[in-house]
Amino acid sequence: MRLSARYLDPEFLQWFGLFGAALTWTVQLVVGFGVTIARCGPANAVLGVDVKAWELALMGTGIALALLAEAAALNILWQTRNVDYGGPPPEGRRHFFALAASIGNVLFLVVIVLSGTGAVFHQPCTQS
Repeated sequence: MRLSARYLDPEFLQWFGLFGAALTWTVQLVVGFGVTIARCGPANAVLGVDVKAWELALMGTGIALALLAEAAALNILWQTRNVDYGGPPPEGRRHFFALAASIGNVLFLVVIVLSGTGAVFHQPCTQS
C-alpha cells in the first residue's frame, strides 16, 4: 500500500509537525483526566475503569504521534535546509516553522512521557 501524495504534501507535513505533538499531549491530558474522574465516580462500579491500562495506552499513542510529528518537522527541515528562515514564502515560513517544531516536539515528547508516567503511578481516589 502506497501513501497518498496528499499526506506527504509539504503544507500538511509543516502543520502536522508544528501542532501534532501539542494536540496529542492535549488529548492525552483531557482523556486521562476523564478516565481518572470516571475511576473515582459511582460509574466505576459498573464500568470497572482500569486507569493504568488507559494511561499506558494514551502514553504509548502519544509517544508514537509525537515521534511522527518530529519526523514530519525534520523532513520539512531537511527539504528546506538551504533556505534561510527569513527567506521568501512559502519556503522561508516552512523552514522557520519546522525549526520551531523540531524543538517543541522534543519538549512535548518529554511532557507526554512525564505526565503518562505520573498518571500510571498515581493512586486515584485518595483524600489529601
